Amino acid sequence: MDRVGGFVGVRRAARGVSEFLLETVGEALAEVILTLLACGLLLALVLAARLSWSFSPRLTLAGAGLLSVFLAHGAWTAFRDRSERRRRGLAAVTTAVFAVTAATAVFLLFYATDCGCL
Repeated sequence: MDRVGGFVGVRRAARGVSEFLLETVGEALAEVILTLLACGLLLALVLAARLSWSFSPRLTLAGAGLLSVFLAHGAWTAFRDRSERRRRGLAAVTTAVFAVTAATAVFLLFYATDCGCL
């Protein structure tokens, strides 16, 4: 009986070690994939800004101004008084765009800082 119990203990320990190694490798792989995604997104944003600026600096600044106003409206509708629960039309669109932009900014803040391209 003692030997059988010993084998069960070894199997349990081996299973625990293998689960730990799989989890560690999975987390490292996910970290690498997220960092590559963030670097690619950052590169695409920089490339779009560069191409836009080379095409027309005035239109680039005007577009950036309009985007800023759009995002500011979205932030204002997202954080204003909650008594008006329902958002419709432009308010819903600007709030959604603001939320996606904020989430993208947080994603880039956490993962693009490890890019070697910076």
